[in-house]
Amino acid sequence: MNVAGVPITFIKTEREIGHNSRLITFSRHHRGYEEDICLNLPLFNFPGLYTLKKLISDRNRITISNTVAPPNKIPLYWKPHGSLEKLFIRLRETIWSSKIKDAISQVKLADADVIQLDGGLDFYRDGHLITDMKQCGKKIICCYTGSDLRVRGVIPAIDTIADLNVTVEFDHQLFHPNIHHVFFPFDWKSMPTKKQNSSETIRIGHAPTYRAAKGSDIIIPALEKLRSQYPIEIVLIENMTYKEALAVKASCDIFVDQIGDLGYGINSLEAMAMGIPSASCLASGFAEQYPDHPFIEINGENIIDQLIPYIQSVVLRNKSGDNARTWVQKHHDAKQVVQKIHKLAGLINVQE
Repeated sequence: MNVAGVPITFIKTEREIGHNSRLITFSRHHRGYEEDICLNLPLFNFPGLYTLKKLISDRNRITISNTVAPPNKIPLYWKPHGSLEKLFIRLRETIWSSKIKDAISQVKLADADVIQLDGGLDFYRDGHLITDMKQCGKKIICCYTGSDLRVRGVIPAIDTIADLNVTVEFDHQLFHPNIHHVFFPFDWKSMPTKKQNSSETIRIGHAPTYRAAKGSDIIIPALEKLRSQYPIEIVLIENMTYKEALAVKASCDIFVDQIGDLGYGINSLEAMAMGIPSASCLASGFAEQYPDHPFIEINGENIIDQLIPYIQSVVLRNKSGDNARTWVQKHHDAKQVVQKIHKLAGLINVQE
């Protein structure tokens, strides 16, 4: 899916540079991100899917966590958990095949020079389509996001033939021996302007999309404790469309993203691009590699102490927000990210 709008940002940026770029997604994201070609494949994302996965799949793959535990084998290789999961995948792909063929024809995949796979996934779990494309001389790039490498691992047939592996997750470097970290491609120009708060009440936002992954069980009680001492309003941004969530976020004075081992996410970037100071954990080693970062670094023990100075000082909030916006523009500009990937991939004929 077009998770967090990252895949469509790649597409738009590549088109802006001058490439003919298309995005094919299996299914729509519930938050309503923009689509290009969405196949709406059956048996991909449906009520009861989570229950089915618990019955036929490896439960470790559906466990959401905010901690990092590299596997004994790096990279982790995906394979069906058992005969039932294997049968379900085979049935599903048989039903999908006609729609997939139509999409391949529509985008003229045979004429493509480069195929970038979100999450390193083929339409088919055995990777036969992309293997055929590789044999026809296509360059294959795998871009990993979210929990791809932490939980599912790589598709063996794809990993073997990939020309380049990149990841927007800093900790993914622990999960693959041959992968490059790039920043999230982010369209900071499209973010709404922060709304001015004329009230003495400080609005602190948190978007607990997946509470276990965000550390919300620690963040929310900490904010409630702060509320008993300071004039703050806790703004929970959840169960909203993307457009609604952005509007609410723009009304906040401080944003708290997540705690744990995973580092900051798109939620932080959205707030920072609006000029809102953002508090988040950082992946191990990130601060050392990027010492100019503007994050309010938090963990389960220091979150209250770290937030108090920003609650007390509008000057500090404004300065931090300005620095955050500048940093996002410097490091997460989508054009720079795309150009870095193309350079790593050796696309020397691309005029950028």
